[in-house]
Amino acid sequence: MLLTRLSIFVFCTFIIASLNLTISTVANAASATEIDIGVKETIKRFKKEIPGGAEFLKKAKGVLVFPSVIKVGFGIGGEYGEGALLIGGKTDSYYSTAAASIGFQLGAQTKSLVVVFLTTEALKHFQSSKGWKAGVDGSVAVIEWGMGEDINTIDIEDPIIGFVFSNKGLMFNLTLEGSKFTKIMK
Repeated sequence: MLLTRLSIFVFCTFIIASLNLTISTVANAASATEIDIGVKETIKRFKKEIPGGAEFLKKAKGVLVFPSVIKVGFGIGGEYGEGALLIGGKTDSYYSTAAASIGFQLGAQTKSLVVVFLTTEALKHFQSSKGWKAGVDGSVAVIEWGMGEDINTIDIEDPIIGFVFSNKGLMFNLTLEGSKFTKIMK
């Protein structure tokens, strides 16, 4: 009985601390200038780590970049990040991304996210939505290819392509399904 109460207390304390972290992250949301600096660095990293990345981005009708998406989980997890939509290499608007998950998870991680819109139709559909959810409002393909292989040598037919980076480099076998993207004012 004592162990059960202690477990419930520890669990509730962790949830309250996690919510506090999330709320303080949202309350201390980045300024437009901070987001723009992070976006610029993330694009630089994309071009450096993806062979042919600079050429690939020239084909894009728009690029949605989140320099830092923070995920925290203890059974129940959540993630949040802020970024910008680039059109023609310039910031068009700002967005947040958020997702929740349930299952075996413990800890925290940070990742960067780059979503490339290859068709005008996909970009316009994204821009016209009030809260675009990956997997519901549009499918985002996370492409895998051989190390060192130029991204431009792959026959990509999907209109929206996602790339996820950790602090160790490009991450594979990930999905963006369930991530919600919402326009924010900065």
